[in-house]
Amino acid sequence: MPVIMSSFNIATAREKFPALNQPQVFFDNAGGSQTLGTVIDSICNYLSKTNVQLGASYAVGKKSTASYESGYAAAAKYINASIDSIVLGSSTTSLFRTLSFALSFPAGSEIIISKVDHEANIASWVDLAARQNLTIKWWAPKAGTNPKLEVFDLKDLLSEKTVLVTCTHASNILGTIHDIAAIAEAVHTIPGALLCVDAVAYAPHRQIDVKAWGVDFYCFSWYKVYGPHMSMLYASPLALKSVKSLGHHFNPSSTLQDKLGLAGSCYELTASIPAVLAYFGDKPAESWAAIEQHEGKLQGTLLEYLNARSDVTICGEPSADTKKRVCTIGFVVKGRKSKDVVEAVDELSNGEMGIRWGTFYSVRLADEILGLQYDGVVRVSMVHYNTLDEVKQLIMLFDKVLGKA
Repeated sequence: MPVIMSSFNIATAREKFPALNQPQVFFDNAGGSQTLGTVIDSICNYLSKTNVQLGASYAVGKKSTASYESGYAAAAKYINASIDSIVLGSSTTSLFRTLSFALSFPAGSEIIISKVDHEANIASWVDLAARQNLTIKWWAPKAGTNPKLEVFDLKDLLSEKTVLVTCTHASNILGTIHDIAAIAEAVHTIPGALLCVDAVAYAPHRQIDVKAWGVDFYCFSWYKVYGPHMSMLYASPLALKSVKSLGHHFNPSSTLQDKLGLAGSCYELTASIPAVLAYFGDKPAESWAAIEQHEGKLQGTLLEYLNARSDVTICGEPSADTKKRVCTIGFVVKGRKSKDVVEAVDELSNGEMGIRWGTFYSVRLADEILGLQYDGVVRVSMVHYNTLDEVKQLIMLFDKVLGKA
């Protein structure tokens, strides 16, 4: 039976995560979610029973290969894609960097890079531009507390020379959701132009359908979606043709795994991915709808408190509307360093309330758009296994640290 039903049961969901059986509140989920017990068991089972090289004809070799292939099939199914169009790797950062060495554009071409992004989806393209003599156009919303990537701003940057546009589905500081389908439509008004999306901060919160959005490249990390510590990159049929193979000359070079895999899809981790899909059940759309509803209550409770405080500024979408934001909330406190706020919470809770401070690799966003100091924001990043009671505990701690509003 699916773990998550249309009527969300938080107790049932929490039972599936061994790490939750300890006195620690996990509100740092944007850095990595807790792992399903079934995923942990799968990894252990693979290493205990089928830890051999792929492709062998003997019995255990066949089992190992079948487990690995099942992992790839499940990963593709999860995002509504074909197996040929995905590759698994160690991190989103490494996959984007690898991809950047497999793309080639004419000198003088233009790439449009979002400044709202994690550096993983910036540095690779800045380097690509330098290597291939490309022109960078920065897609930067106006400075302020609620910056958002808007299509009308993008259209002003597009030209017949545009070959690549990069952006985030949701910021790991702001939590704001961007309209990727509309962005893709705008990008594709330029013949041959490709859209590359970082979905790391979006994927833990919503169901993914790469075909529905019309993206060309789409990447996220499984270890932030309750699974193993690895990532996945998707390429559309058009984008796949533009990717040259980095593999050995004698190996196949038709699929994205052939071209970019470089033996980087860890066997035991890949084999555990079907356990993630099983968690969401036979009707994943219903499960994700229940998750969205529950997370809406979590973020609504915290945002109501923070918005009522005159000394707090929300960085990102201030509304709790789940169509506008995910459950990652960043804010600053007037007259207080973010570092000091978090460390005070640490002290009062004996380290059992897990929130963070910083810029979280989105340094350009924090510095150039939000205008923050080195210690960035206080970030509370929740997911569906968090509870309203945990949010209320955090609010009580904030009251002690900041004083009553």
